[in-house]
Amino acid sequence: MVIPSRTSRFIIAIDGPSGAGKSTVARTLAKHLHYVYIDTGAMYRAVALRAKERGVSEADEEALARLAASLRITFAAASEVPRVLCDGEDVTEAIRSPEISLLASDISQKSGVRKALVDMQRKMGRRGGVVLEGRDIGTVVFPRAEIKFYLDASPGERARRRFEELRRKGLAVRFEETLEEVIQRDRNDMSRSISPLKKAEDAILIDSTDLTVEQVVEIMAQGVMKREGTG
Repeated sequence: MVIPSRTSRFIIAIDGPSGAGKSTVARTLAKHLHYVYIDTGAMYRAVALRAKERGVSEADEEALARLAASLRITFAAASEVPRVLCDGEDVTEAIRSPEISLLASDISQKSGVRKALVDMQRKMGRRGGVVLEGRDIGTVVFPRAEIKFYLDASPGERARRRFEELRRKGLAVRFEETLEEVIQRDRNDMSRSISPLKKAEDAILIDSTDLTVEQVVEIMAQGVMKREGTG
């Protein structure tokens, strides 16, 4: 794998649908570039988790916005898999259930929630040297990011990856249900009126259906080198 030995302090935006491999690729790329990895999807999941725990209705946009603004969401790179902390509590595993995934997709459509979290994301990444992944990073959060990627894969492949991830965690899931969850997430994310999922015009499209993580990171690293003028 070719990784640039020297990098400027870029903002790298990786967008794409659920299950395209954004988190794994973003973590790997950030590690090799010695950048900070910011999982914006985990931030929406953390809000969804707290909303469920506190009985905040997904229909109560004002309450959800207040909740989102009140949370302190941070990331800790204490192990191979970065941990997600919400008000100091490790919620890394708790936010990955199918229920929280779908609730996060619904909550992410609330303008007040998006404003609160976008403000947080911009503060985290404004100095550069960051890899952010999500669904509107290159279009809304950092439209002037120096490097943008749109990572995609076929719905069937994305469902397979999600299904295997859940099975490894010991969850009893059916592939058909997982595929429907992926398709529903796509519908929600692409059709929402606020910050819908779409490819930024200047983003590099990568189809990861038949690619390994290493191959995707290699393509991205080449993009970074080209932007630097070293590749």
